[in-house]
Amino acid sequence: MPEKVRQYLADYQRDMGKVKQRLPGVVSAFGGLFAKVMVDGALPLKYKELVALGIAVGGHCEPCIYLHVQKSLEAGCTPEEVMEAASVAVVMGGGPAYTHLPMVARAIEANAK
Repeated sequence: MPEKVRQYLADYQRDMGKVKQRLPGVVSAFGGLFAKVMVDGALPLKYKELVALGIAVGGHCEPCIYLHVQKSLEAGCTPEEVMEAASVAVVMGGGPAYTHLPMVARAIEANAK
């Protein structure tokens, strides 16, 4: 199943290039906001990525889960930290968030080096 995640991430990159052609202002504006927020500040980037992951799990957003697991790992989070952050989202989001934990596990596997 990790291949599904890898394929999603590859497709996402390709498809966002198409979106950028059609909506350059929107992509630029969102990208600018993302770039300003998702850097080390009072909170280190790795914590910000864990927050984003928790929101993704709580919001039942499969693409966001895949992207923020990848970004969390790239920011230096361990797989254990990623799963624990996802578990906090389950506490807050209940059963619907719980059913998304396998996506987090698949995304960790897909990003394993």
